[in-house]
Amino acid sequence: AFSFKRTGVSNLELIKKLAGAWKELPASQKQVYEEAKKTDWKRYGEQMAAYKAQLTPAQAAALKEEKKKQQAKRRSIRAKRELNLLGKPKRARTGFNIFLSENYQESEGVSPVAKMKRLFDVWQKLSASQKQPYLQLAQDDKVRYENEMKSWEAKMIELGREDLVRSNKRRLKKKPPETAKKAETAKAPSSRNKAKLKKSEE
Repeated sequence: AFSFKRTGVSNLELIKKLAGAWKELPASQKQVYEEAKKTDWKRYGEQMAAYKAQLTPAQAAALKEEKKKQQAKRRSIRAKRELNLLGKPKRARTGFNIFLSENYQESEGVSPVAKMKRLFDVWQKLSASQKQPYLQLAQDDKVRYENEMKSWEAKMIELGREDLVRSNKRRLKKKPPETAKKAETAKAPSSRNKAKLKKSEE
């Protein structure tokens, strides 16, 4: 068994130490933990099978839907983490975002939600001239974002990650059902044209 004193050690540092210790562990000693893992997975599988067997169809459907949501959430988190690692530029801020960041600390409110609500109410009451400096900063930030995105996307193309380029991502989106239906209708010859074609063949 391993024991590390946690005095002044963060969770990340502890995980690194454990990973290093596991890497250095002989295969013969790892076998004990591998067998324990297999036993745990087998027990988990049996317990899950028993749990699902006693569910009603509605409960089983709800469980399946919840699992889909969790998987989608994990995919989203992984995608965001990957984009951060690849250095994707931060999105441009809106005028309200800039106003919020500048006034958040001094805002009244006992909770973050209360502070944001208070600042939103203040923002709504500002005149156009009072909002203008923040809107101009937002416009400048938009230019910054577009310039950084162009450079970043060029780098992604060099790395073979065209799937992350905005124009390519738009092309990958499915056509709306109505558009597809119109295209199909345009391709299909009308009954009148079919009759003419048949007559000419005779």
